[in-house]
Amino acid sequence: MAITFTNFTFLYMDANLERLGDIYPSLSFMVLGFGANVVTLLLILILTITRRNGRCNTRKSYIEKCLLYVIPALGACLSCVDLLLLVRTNRRREVILCFVPLSGFVMWIAVILSSKFACCACHVFTSQILCFWWIFRFLTDALHLNMIFTLQEICLIMLDIAFGISINVLRIKQAHPKIIPLEDPLIEDDDDQKRIEKNGSWWDLFTFGYIGSIMKHGSVKQLEFENLLTLPPEMDPFTCCENLLRCWQLQECNNYSTPSLIWSISGVYGWPCFRLGLLKVFNDCIGFAGPLLLNRLIKYLEKGSGSSVGYTLAISLGFISIFKSFLDTQYTFRLSKLKLKLRSSIMSVIYRKCLWVNTANRSGFSEGEIQTFMSVDADRIVNLCNSLHDLWSLPLQIGIALYLLYTQVKFAFLSGLAITILLIPVNKWISVLIASATEKMMKLKDERIRKTGELLTNIRTLKMYGWDNWFADWLKETRATEVTHLATRKYLDAWCVFFWATTPTLFSLCTFGLFALMGHQLDAATVFTCLALFNSLISPLNSFPWVINGLIDAFISTRRVSKFLCCLEHSRDFSIDSGFTSEDLAVCVEDASCTWSSNVEEDYNLTIKQVSLRVPKGSFVAVIGEVGSGKTSLLNSLLGEMRCVHGSILLNGSVAYVPQVPWILSGTVRENILFGKPFDSKRYFETLSACALDVDISLMVGGDMACIGDKGVNLSGGQRARFALARAVYHGSDMYLLDDVLSAVDSQVGCWILQRALLGPLLNKKTRVMCTHNIQAISCADMIVVMDKGKVNWSGSVTDMPKSISPTFSLTNEFDMSSPNHLTKRKETLSIKEDGVDEISEAAADIVKLEERKEGRVEMMVYRNYAVFSGWFITIVILVSAVLMQASRNGNDLWLSYWVDKTGKGVSHYSTSFYLMVLCIFCIINLILTLVRAFSFAFGGLKAAVHVHNALISKLINAPTQFFDQTPSGRILNRFSSDLYTIDDSLPFILNILLANFVGLLGIIVVLSYVQVLFLLLLLPFWYIYSKLQVFYRSTSRELRRLDSVSRSPIYASFTETLDGSSTIRAFKSEEHFVGRFIEHLTLYQRTSYSEIIASLWLSLRLQLLGSMIVLFVAVMAVLGSGGNFPISFGTPGLVRNCSFHKYIGK
Repeated sequence: MAITFTNFTFLYMDANLERLGDIYPSLSFMVLGFGANVVTLLLILILTITRRNGRCNTRKSYIEKCLLYVIPALGACLSCVDLLLLVRTNRRREVILCFVPLSGFVMWIAVILSSKFACCACHVFTSQILCFWWIFRFLTDALHLNMIFTLQEICLIMLDIAFGISINVLRIKQAHPKIIPLEDPLIEDDDDQKRIEKNGSWWDLFTFGYIGSIMKHGSVKQLEFENLLTLPPEMDPFTCCENLLRCWQLQECNNYSTPSLIWSISGVYGWPCFRLGLLKVFNDCIGFAGPLLLNRLIKYLEKGSGSSVGYTLAISLGFISIFKSFLDTQYTFRLSKLKLKLRSSIMSVIYRKCLWVNTANRSGFSEGEIQTFMSVDADRIVNLCNSLHDLWSLPLQIGIALYLLYTQVKFAFLSGLAITILLIPVNKWISVLIASATEKMMKLKDERIRKTGELLTNIRTLKMYGWDNWFADWLKETRATEVTHLATRKYLDAWCVFFWATTPTLFSLCTFGLFALMGHQLDAATVFTCLALFNSLISPLNSFPWVINGLIDAFISTRRVSKFLCCLEHSRDFSIDSGFTSEDLAVCVEDASCTWSSNVEEDYNLTIKQVSLRVPKGSFVAVIGEVGSGKTSLLNSLLGEMRCVHGSILLNGSVAYVPQVPWILSGTVRENILFGKPFDSKRYFETLSACALDVDISLMVGGDMACIGDKGVNLSGGQRARFALARAVYHGSDMYLLDDVLSAVDSQVGCWILQRALLGPLLNKKTRVMCTHNIQAISCADMIVVMDKGKVNWSGSVTDMPKSISPTFSLTNEFDMSSPNHLTKRKETLSIKEDGVDEISEAAADIVKLEERKEGRVEMMVYRNYAVFSGWFITIVILVSAVLMQASRNGNDLWLSYWVDKTGKGVSHYSTSFYLMVLCIFCIINLILTLVRAFSFAFGGLKAAVHVHNALISKLINAPTQFFDQTPSGRILNRFSSDLYTIDDSLPFILNILLANFVGLLGIIVVLSYVQVLFLLLLLPFWYIYSKLQVFYRSTSRELRRLDSVSRSPIYASFTETLDGSSTIRAFKSEEHFVGRFIEHLTLYQRTSYSEIIASLWLSLRLQLLGSMIVLFVAVMAVLGSGGNFPISFGTPGLVRNCSFHKYIGK
């Protein structure tokens, strides 16, 4: 509390200088003020040195660090202000008067340095000596408060008292230290993380402080998935899916003609959305308190009376800004949670439907259309949360803003409003052209991606024939046509940006020009209140058409997804006009006719026609026939994948299915065989041996824990067939439907599988129905079914089959199966080539290694390369035009300030037309520079997109074949699709916003510093805090973005994989298992998104609070200036307040 003497001494000197003009301060006050600061400074230095080897028993919390850094920083700034004011008012410039504030400034700097660099800062400032010293100063502060005449001196004493109280509170806390373990856990337990989020203080909940541990971790090391926040129970994807599914099924049970997804969403999320709307109403209304208080404050400054009223208005404006910051972040937080829950619900329900709907009912939707449901339509439906509230909120904001404008400038605002309304259909017309160009561009993009996929598939052949460069030119031609439509879209976007950026300038010019021409005099309160209202009005007016488009797209997407969800789900055991059952039969088909068509009303072709078939339990049935005779369709009809239009199909028992094209999961060998079943080591190894996989797996690096690539890319065709068979054998079902499983293996391995697996002890009591052309299998069959044109031409035993049916299946040339040494020979052959196979296996294992992600900050070389691709000349033009554009905008505001200042004082030497002409010149310059910046950005972005694609193609074509063996094609296609789309579209847009915000912030700083010199004193500590915040946040944000990209890929990969193997999954009745796998991927993605949102809001709140502090400081300084402490014009406070309001309140 030693700084109290500094305050008191300076107050005494200031008061005497004002009253007497020439008097020296009392020696006692000088000794106490200056001496107290010196004693405090010496105590801090001595304690810092003597306790440099001390060890703290407690860790400093975030609040403690703020107390040790922020309060001293403010004290140093205010002491510096005190010193400057003293030098300014001290006409005789006595040096002794500067000792007290100067010593106070040095003391606070010493506090900051000790807090920053001392090994034991807690012990230094909570020592018994300093605590008693500051307690003693409390009494003196209480006596001196009634002698204060200026606000900065009151603030100094209050900071002094706050710091003394804080130090003593820290000392009390240290008396009861928490026990800290000697070793911290490497990974924080999930239960601990949940406890932090649930039991955190209300302050942590409102300020998102519970993300602090993740932010600290991410700032020093790489974040992993286990470090992320856990989802609240209500955000669990499984719970969200069940809630939405329950509402959908309720509509089906209530016999709705066509269930609607929008009603299901309303049933689950309607009430939370309504409560969110109430919060938004309050938030929108509070947003208009800023312009009203600004108007009152500027009017007060013009009158210059009632200092208490001025301080009340200034402080109210600051606290409204702070309150609005909390409301904004809380609304965004709750809206983001609602969107995350809705997204997980939609994606989970779509995925579940893909598993339960059979192939026939799904035939009405292409695979690409179903993937669009998951990627595009789900996002559009999620955006419904924003659009619904904006639908009523934007008209409300527009109405209030127009009314307030009317109270300020009467009907003059109609001219600016007319300009804005005229631009709305122009923007709408441009948006239609953009949509058309985008549609054409996306078609060409799909064509380019298809050709790129063909390139990757046939890269070996292309390289062998030397056609790779020709194929690259072919791709570049397609890309060139795509870029043509991309250029159309980008230049249209540039016009949108131009209209969006210049609308506020045109609005203000038209409104103020008409208001002045109507004979009214502009004053600071009217001008800067209207500018704040313009900023509140322009965004809703421009956004409303896009909100309507968003709603239309969302409702279209809900209808599309609803149509898909209405598809009938898979039913394996069904009967039409038959009630036949028999315990002795495994399959009973009676006069069944089936089709692949899902539409009952239209004509359809029957694929299975009037088939009747009875298969006894435990029999081995061979289904034979020519190509296209209906063998595979017969198996699909038994699985329920086809629509039975007549007759009945009944299956008795569980089913395992092996398709003709084996479906392999992207995972380990063991995961592919277990397929969600518990691990039984005996049956597992017997299955491997029976399917001739034991030797193959033993040669793989990692054994059965070796990873299999996408679609079994690192397996041969025979291995894929045997893995699919092993999965079915291990499953232990009652019935096995096998579609030509022996065609992909050689005769020796086929003989082994037939005798050890199909006819061996594992399956000899099971029912086996196999489509085959294999003579060995046909000769061993208990029953043969001959298919012809979708009908059963004949069925019976092998001995009864007439040779007239098909000479192809004559058994006269039956293959000799009496060789008992097939496996021995196979093992000998494999052992001879063991070394070579081992090398191949190691190379195959490298194919599926995890995708790497960069660590640390983005290198400057990346930014430099993008500038090179765009062209240095264009880059310089963009930067210069952006700076000059902001300068013209700030010049426009300064000229308005000058205008109202001169007319307010009645000393104007120019006519109104002159002021309007200069204002028009600034407006025209701003329009030209905005147009140059918009089109330069579009041109530079297009140039960079072309160069990046060409460089990517060149690297790909010239890559060795080993690169394509080790890199999955999906990963390469991701570079050419989503990543290239980011460079084409997202990156220029984000860079444009970044540059606009940067030069805008720079312009505001320059204006504030120009019109309010004292702002420079606040700029340094605020810039320091801002830089620390952005460095602290940037590293974590970068890691979260990378985790988000990594966690998103498994969702779409799993979805695509499931679409390919859905019939296999349904046959094994493993739907719930795969839904669980998808929920795991989705949960990880939701956790990443949730953590990223909280981190973003953490930064947003703190930046808004920094802006609110600037608002409060500028407002208070304006009131102080109006009291005569330093001269200030009428227009200057309005200009400063409008800049701060536009940046931090009027967002």
